[in-house]
Amino acid sequence: MKLLKTTFVALAALLTSATGVQAEDAPIKILLVTGGCCHDYDFQTKAMQKALKDQGIAAEWKVVNEGGKGTTAEIPLYENPEWAYGYDVVVHNECFANTSDPAYIRKITGPHKAGVNAVVIHCAMHTYRSADVDDWREFLGVTSKHHEHQSEYPVKVVAKDHPIMEGFPKDYKSAKDELYIIEKVWPNTEILATSISEKNQSLNPVFWTNRYGKARVFGTTYGHSVATFEDAVFLKTLARGIKWAAENKKK
Repeated sequence: MKLLKTTFVALAALLTSATGVQAEDAPIKILLVTGGCCHDYDFQTKAMQKALKDQGIAAEWKVVNEGGKGTTAEIPLYENPEWAYGYDVVVHNECFANTSDPAYIRKITGPHKAGVNAVVIHCAMHTYRSADVDDWREFLGVTSKHHEHQSEYPVKVVAKDHPIMEGFPKDYKSAKDELYIIEKVWPNTEILATSISEKNQSLNPVFWTNRYGKARVFGTTYGHSVATFEDAVFLKTLARGIKWAAENKKK
């Protein structure tokens, strides 16, 4: 029996290598790029990793935290043209608002446009905010330049049938978090849920998906506070978003 099991495992590995098809339960290979200004990234990283485990989503993580804690950085990761090779999804949870060099930004957006799936969280929306080019914003699926005060914002689901939002509570309010004001929704973006500004009643996407070239992108503007990364609903939605984005690579 032991020999038979060993032979089956070896055969499965051989077929995967030959066909490029991964098993249904193969771990998602995740590259998490994090760091920069204004947030507890170590805590957020651990919370994300636990969230996937709690949802029964097997994952292999590579965490890159470079660039310090300021608002400007060009991190060494992107010096390698194959920086995203081998990953099912890249999670961007970094905050470098004042980095603006177009050539550097396109080292990141280029692989995504070619098919590297992504998840973008909170301050990723304000990363490269000072850049004149729109490549990063088109990749995100939304354009935002500022946020409003922290509050517990009601979240209204507008894409109830989307798998990421399945079972999302009707009366949910965010943990105390910042509301990012969305200036533009890009053409390939599907809004999943919104929150309303307490200042001017504007409606702002807070969960969405985007198609950027060949890549799937899932995004959320929430994710500022420790409380958000302790919130079960947010973490479940984020885990589902990661899984949904990665499935584009696995098909």
